Amino acid sequence: MQFTYFNPTRIHFGQGQIATITSEIPTDKKVLVIYGGGSIKRNGVYDQVVSALAEHQWQEFSGVEANPTKETLDKAVAIVKHDDIDFILAVGGGSVIDGSKYVAAAAHYDGDGWDILTKKHDVVTAVPLGAILTLPATGSESNAGAVITKKETADKLAFHAKVVQPRFAVMDPDVMKTLPERQLINGIVDAWVHTCEQYITMPTNAMVQDGYAETLLRTLKQVGDQFAERDNDAWRANLMWAANQALNGLIGTGVPQDWATHMIGHELTALWHVDHGRSLAIVQPSLLRNQIEAKRAKLEQMGRNVFQLSAGEDLAERTIDAIEAFYHSLDVATQFADHGMSHEQAVDTVVKQLEHHGMTALGENNAITLTQSRQILQNALV
Repeated sequence: MQFTYFNPTRIHFGQGQIATITSEIPTDKKVLVIYGGGSIKRNGVYDQVVSALAEHQWQEFSGVEANPTKETLDKAVAIVKHDDIDFILAVGGGSVIDGSKYVAAAAHYDGDGWDILTKKHDVVTAVPLGAILTLPATGSESNAGAVITKKETADKLAFHAKVVQPRFAVMDPDVMKTLPERQLINGIVDAWVHTCEQYITMPTNAMVQDGYAETLLRTLKQVGDQFAERDNDAWRANLMWAANQALNGLIGTGVPQDWATHMIGHELTALWHVDHGRSLAIVQPSLLRNQIEAKRAKLEQMGRNVFQLSAGEDLAERTIDAIEAFYHSLDVATQFADHGMSHEQAVDTVVKQLEHHGMTALGENNAITLTQSRQILQNALV
């Protein structure tokens, strides 16, 4: 319990808050608005942005993918450099915000932006950015991390840099009204696993972090259980806020963290374009069963405090079963068969990618070697 915690992102939460960007971005800044496939033009968000930026000099860049690629983002980097952009406004979900972080960092670097992901370049300066969140899931709107894919090589890697954390984030739950069911479900699963990665590790007596993580898990479980009745303001607001709190740094402060499910899941997304949230649901139950002895105490705690399971020698096992059942209740698969390869070919391919990316000692104990990853994948891929 020794740490320094600081979250500089100012959050504007609630209905009608998009208008606040008028005062958040100085009018003497040249702004690049970055967004995805155009849904913001159908749900009214784009019009609100245009109105809020009426006194600003701005331009736009669209086409950021659900898993943002270096190849697309480098086009935005070129615009920022050529047009002397002073401020980036990301309008979208975690992918757009992650992609905008890459653009902000790469625009202050003369070399290949991929050097940021391979740790060849240390990001110390970046174009300032803000975010308007349209899809709750990743918490990227108020953290310093980003995950980017290099399409050419099917590499999906992460980077963290304090200077790319958004200066502000607008979170208006109304923008969720037009989101497809699949994206909402993915957001629930993503936020759930984010919380688990910082909670299902080892006992630390960090009562605040544990208690807050359990509150988030119970909230997400209730949101998932009430998915059929989701068309109301409270449901949307609670999912949006829970997803933010799951990865704004607070519950992971001063405690061990895992992230092995994410590292393995990223490979499924990069290789076979599995939705990020669904890749996590495929990997996590198998990983927890593989690491059950190391995680038994926290699994038992989760079973008691989140699922209200009865005591017993098999409580940890029943907790994993309950996690898997939660995914199944949302019609999210926990195994993956659509890889177009034989079982062994698929396992070998992912293991080789993990080795290539240096993911050879994962988890809070660095105990998930390639051997353990292979065992996990043998149970997760069918």
